[in-house]
Amino acid sequence: MPTARKEEAVAELQELIDRSSAVILTDYRGLSVSALTNLRAQLRGADAEYHIAKNTLTTLAARNAGVEGLEPSLEGPTALTFAFGDPAAPAKVLNDFARTSRILSIKAGLLNKRPISAADVQSLATIEPREVLIARVLGGLNSPIASLVGVLNASISSIAYVLQARIDQLGGEPEEPAGAVAS
Repeated sequence: MPTARKEEAVAELQELIDRSSAVILTDYRGLSVSALTNLRAQLRGADAEYHIAKNTLTTLAARNAGVEGLEPSLEGPTALTFAFGDPAAPAKVLNDFARTSRILSIKAGLLNKRPISAADVQSLATIEPREVLIARVLGGLNSPIASLVGVLNASISSIAYVLQARIDQLGGEPEEPAGAVAS
């Protein structure tokens, strides 16, 4: 029989899965408490949370959230990283931490409630942050417009330069049209 505490844990995990844009599963076996604390602090800066949960509770929460295909990755000690913003930022933090610690390993993940492999999580970590990608798209959209403005401005400037050169060639000041009153 499930206890009230386990039911609360399943409900909390389900709520976190529903709220997150990505979930990354890691094997934390061998990490010290201070290393886990350091990792949690880094992930907080990337708008993510790191939770250690029992595999059976995680399986139940995933089923309740409508996620299928996560069970094969839930073997051994498993910690879950819930990304609430850009999913690439926590993936990058975990990938860097796994590379430097050589203890933490990435098992798999969920991206928009779809299972992804550990290799996909590492590929996600190489993607530039969302803000950079948006800036590149906007820069690409702005470039043709800026070029058009430059070309139009150059044409008008060229006409003005040609007229000024012709005025200088004729001897300076342009003549006033006939019928103009001198002041």
